[in-house]
Amino acid sequence: MLYRGYDLAALDAQYNNQARVPHFQTWVSKWQARSAEVRAMDGVQRDVAYGEAEGMALDVHPPIGDAGGGRAPMLLFFHGGYWQARDKTDFAFVVDGFTRHGALVLNVNYALCPSVSMTELVEQCRHAVVWAYRRAGEIGGDAERLFVSGHSAGGHIVAELAGTDWIAFASGLPRDAVKGGVAISGLYDLEPMRLCYLNDKLKLDAPEARALSPIHHVPPRLPPLLFTVGGAESEEFLRQQADYVAALRRSRHGPGEIAMPGHDHFSIIDAFADAEGPLARATRGLMGLP
Repeated sequence: MLYRGYDLAALDAQYNNQARVPHFQTWVSKWQARSAEVRAMDGVQRDVAYGEAEGMALDVHPPIGDAGGGRAPMLLFFHGGYWQARDKTDFAFVVDGFTRHGALVLNVNYALCPSVSMTELVEQCRHAVVWAYRRAGEIGGDAERLFVSGHSAGGHIVAELAGTDWIAFASGLPRDAVKGGVAISGLYDLEPMRLCYLNDKLKLDAPEARALSPIHHVPPRLPPLLFTVGGAESEEFLRQQADYVAALRRSRHGPGEIAMPGHDHFSIIDAFADAEGPLARATRGLMGLP
């Protein structure tokens, strides 16, 4: 057996979400159509560079209508795609549950593997946080209310950002620059990624996989975190969250969990965009929004 009782074929199957959800393209097509509409809305700042490297760009979605006024809490969203696929333009639709309730949402891109290493990819995402904190006043955001969210690979990024020592990473940022995070169907142990088909592009070796696995590096301080995974996702996705949440609790952190029964890896991100759904409501609650 290769990993936790799985041979290679079985491990590949655990992480091949497109094969597990044959109608996934229906979801993607719906997201892309709605995202094009959202990106075309008045006030959206598209493709704003937050760094010099190719891929380091984000879209700024301001609060809508009466939800605006004053400095808005900021929510950064990091898309999924196993660190090697997808683009922010596919996921602009997720802002709906937040901009209409007073949030300023930054939809973040990052360079994809194998054009960059996983280490560099995570560093880019840290720079997105630094950019948002330093430019908050220019874009109408409140630097003291900065939150992060992400789906799948983006869930891993959320965990990495939550555990970052911001004082050491960038001058002028407080230790608690990130005030909270929401990780959706995230990946917190990268060893199975190294061992399965995904590593064809990720190019992880054992030391890098361990260094970038949040489960092996639980810091003494963390902001409030919410975790969710679809009840219909693979056993490995369920284990990833269960093991990481257990590790956080052993370290005396108190992460929250939101049950999403019946949801698969694709329907759960659609649920995140549902303004009246439990996931969006919990995220807004974390941010202090109605």
